[in-house]
Amino acid sequence: MAGRCIRALRRLWLITPLLGALPLSTQAQETLTWLVRDLPPMTILEGPQKGQGSVDKLLPLLIEHLPQYRHQILHVNRARGMQMLLAPSFTCDPSLVWTPARAKTIVFSGPAFAMLSNGIAIRRNQQDALAPYVADGTFDLAKLLQAQQLRLGVVAERSYGPGVDEQLSHADPRWLAPHYGNDALGSLLQMQRLGRLEAVLGYWTEIRYQAAQQGMDPQDLLFYPIKGMPRYQRIHIGCSNTALGRQAISYINRELQNIPQEALLESYANGLDPLKRAQYLKDNPSFFSETPLP
Repeated sequence: MAGRCIRALRRLWLITPLLGALPLSTQAQETLTWLVRDLPPMTILEGPQKGQGSVDKLLPLLIEHLPQYRHQILHVNRARGMQMLLAPSFTCDPSLVWTPARAKTIVFSGPAFAMLSNGIAIRRNQQDALAPYVADGTFDLAKLLQAQQLRLGVVAERSYGPGVDEQLSHADPRWLAPHYGNDALGSLLQMQRLGRLEAVLGYWTEIRYQAAQQGMDPQDLLFYPIKGMPRYQRIHIGCSNTALGRQAISYINRELQNIPQEALLESYANGLDPLKRAQYLKDNPSFFSETPLP
């Protein structure tokens, strides 16, 4: 009996070192939940271009480079996604704008890519009425909010960048029209078409895409950058601020350096008009420098 026990222990001693050498897929893995929103042209969940967005292309590459985790993708709206990120969970959002407020409760990667900043979309037939807020090709958002005469459509819980968020935080809520639904931007554009609000805040590529999805002619809309805002916004990956989330971000930062950017940039640039597309691709070398984007 004693001999059999000794032989069993010897076999265990021989096997134990090998367990650490087994592939990660055979060991217990944590499940990383990716929170994905319908945000064309970064993520496209429906229609003929489904899966062709820049984040649609980035996410499979990230998953491939992070074999130490199991991965699941969950489609959420902005409000639900923020709730999950702030909970004690293991979740990450692959398309998040960094803000000082968010950085207190969410851990962020370095820049994943950059896109044209948010702006204001108005209907062409409202151009004269909104002319007092337009100068030198930009829209004076602060002036609009201070006037307290026109309603602005926004997606609830979305960050439009620190500068714009700051202006919105001081606005009279009566003149903001936040929408919480899964198709928030499309609904806001319909409200604008019906005259229930005068301006919509968002990304021009997203607005054009959603307008077409709603049966509208994007040519009926005019888009203006916001006065005083940078031309581009960096997009980051944000994870829940837990031990697992912080560890995942360290891995993600390492792997972002190994993922080719060309296909991601081309995918986004294809949604721009020719002039903006050429400028965007030309500015590419500055996207990941330490200096602020122009």
